[in-house]
Amino acid sequence: MQPTATVLVYSDDANTREQVRLATGRRPAADVPQVEFIECATPAAVFKELDQGGIDVCVLDGEAVPMGGMGVCRQLKDEIFQAPPVLLLIGRPQDAWLATWSRAEAAVTLPVEPVEFAAALAALLRSRLSVEA
Repeated sequence: MQPTATVLVYSDDANTREQVRLATGRRPAADVPQVEFIECATPAAVFKELDQGGIDVCVLDGEAVPMGGMGVCRQLKDEIFQAPPVLLLIGRPQDAWLATWSRAEAAVTLPVEPVEFAAALAALLRSRLSVEA
């Protein structure tokens, strides 16, 4: 198992980014590596980090302003070769179809529920790391 996994978290709201960090803890599950976070508050920062590489999973806030995580997700899936999997934070369960449109691999509702979030993040890390192995 690799020593750490890098998770990019995009939200214009510092409280949302904190919810993600707290729900994840050191690692979202015992069978995945410890997590290091890269936090971004703007879409430009997200694409700068993705261009540098090394991101294992992206967590994108669908309610972010000025560009929501769904739009960022769709753009990164179009523009980034072998884009990392995306966990989308959505405002309501009824928005799950929009997460599908954006091509996110998973979606959970806000506010972040720690057990549900950690399980979704761990599943994406497992799939990403098994592909890289």
